[in-house]
Amino acid sequence: MLRRASLSPMPKLSITDLDLNGKRLFLRVDFNVPLDENANVTDDTRIRAALPTIECALERGARLVLASHLGRPKGKPDPKYSLAPAARRLSEFLAKEVKLAPNSVGNEVRSMSDALKPGEALMLENLRFHAGEEKNDPEYARQLAELADAYVNDAFGTAHRAHASTEGITHFIKPAAAGLLMQKELRYLGQVLEHPEHPFILILGGAKVSDKIGVIENLLKSADGILIGGAMAYTFLKSQGLETGRSLVEDDKLDLARDLLARASERGVSFLLPADNVVVDKGVWDADPRAAIPRTCSVREIKPNEAGLDIGPDSIESFSRKLSGARTIIWNGPMGMFEHPPFDRGTRAIAEAVAAADATSIVGGGDSVAAIAEAGVADRITHVSTGGGASLEFLAGDVLPGVAALTDK
Repeated sequence: MLRRASLSPMPKLSITDLDLNGKRLFLRVDFNVPLDENANVTDDTRIRAALPTIECALERGARLVLASHLGRPKGKPDPKYSLAPAARRLSEFLAKEVKLAPNSVGNEVRSMSDALKPGEALMLENLRFHAGEEKNDPEYARQLAELADAYVNDAFGTAHRAHASTEGITHFIKPAAAGLLMQKELRYLGQVLEHPEHPFILILGGAKVSDKIGVIENLLKSADGILIGGAMAYTFLKSQGLETGRSLVEDDKLDLARDLLARASERGVSFLLPADNVVVDKGVWDADPRAAIPRTCSVREIKPNEAGLDIGPDSIESFSRKLSGARTIIWNGPMGMFEHPPFDRGTRAIAEAVAAADATSIVGGGDSVAAIAEAGVADRITHVSTGGGASLEFLAGDVLPGVAALTDK
């Protein structure tokens, strides 16, 4: 059942607060989309997510300058990372041409920006074709700012990075406002941090405890239960003296895992680890994954040559039962090796359980988002976050530079 959080007031200026008619608007979007070998966009989720803000700007008469990065071109032009495919796909969505500039700064680009008419859009070439983007070089940021009269950031997925287009530019152009997608992310995630409805359950998966330490530590203050799956579960299991075979374990985080379990116990927070798992012979798996025969067993019965790749049916049942009574759920990270069926069963089952709960549900992280999409339950999730790393840092209580740089309301 889909529930909506009651959203707290937006502390930052919004695009809806700006007078955009006839103004050049620099809109930072996240069009870091996957491309195939023929330079076709294979997943346009991020482009579609930005459409409400883009359409809002164009309808209000903005002369729109769009900017994004794509991939890791290492600070210099690389044709395979051109934003041309994204510009084409956006043109299709808007039913009007979105021209691609040959660069992101320079005289020609400035002339193209100046020539825009109200309701027209121009996309800059990949920001990361310049080393100054990731270095947050003030001169590069100043040149970007010359292209516009106002600034809006709608790229929540990059808000945890202090780059020229997310932080540096705001020193040269005011006002700096949040786009509709950014606004939505901050409201939902902010509501969970400030006023979660209880019981509040946190689900974490993925490979490493180290990636999620901040989230666990921060949400121990407010969560009623924490469910741990994925490879990171084996670090916690080993910290309790269990044999984990050749499962992925962060041996340097065993003391931390023990400490987190103790702190959860002290606070009365239910900390659920898998009771059973699906394992394979690691040697066979490494030689040929297709030849590895899955075996389901208790987490206490893993053999020295085996590695766990998914949670088992008993764990699925206990996790799902815990989720059924939740009123707030946050989920980040798969329960197993989701990209290799049949080790996607645990993740898919949790996706179903989250969707079935009468709870405000927030899902982030690539594999978790993919799981709810493939399970066909995305429309039953309250909010699907577009920023994996950014949402983790936000939930850990960290200040996001791209958010802090925006003008206060």
